[in-house]
Amino acid sequence: MTTEDDEFAEFANAHAERLRTTAFMLCHDWHLAQDLTQTALTKLFLSWRRAVQADNLLAYAQKILLRAYLDHRRRRSSTESTPGVLHEPAYRENPELRLTMLDALERLPARDRAIVILRYFEDYSVEQVADVLELPASVVKSQTRRSLTKLRELLSSDQLALFA
Repeated sequence: MTTEDDEFAEFANAHAERLRTTAFMLCHDWHLAQDLTQTALTKLFLSWRRAVQADNLLAYAQKILLRAYLDHRRRRSSTESTPGVLHEPAYRENPELRLTMLDALERLPARDRAIVILRYFEDYSVEQVADVLELPASVVKSQTRRSLTKLRELLSSDQLALFA
């Protein structure tokens, strides 16, 4: 393996789990999240020479992941569902509340969900989200406000437990 391959392998090993978690929050399906993560890492590997010149390599990878997710949502086959129960990893904290939050996020439109996840779960600034989604900052701000209002409505009965 070359030095570039080693650098990529090190990056992938260090950040694959975080990318998969972000993908899961976007799509709410562990299997699809794994596929999206692999797609993003493959695309990142193919453009590695250009990617390593980015100021924030993780943000670059997350942008690829987000585009892969949005591309998947645009495909007609993205509305297909699989029968059966998918087993998610066990969580240390209250799993019911986590599932409640994930269900509420799933009810948001894809772009709004992406904005909320990037802003509040990945801790991106408004400008960073605008750059990743290629939107004006004013749209990110207004969609964030609307999405948070919608989440408050959806989570009204669980708000105290969720935000304690």
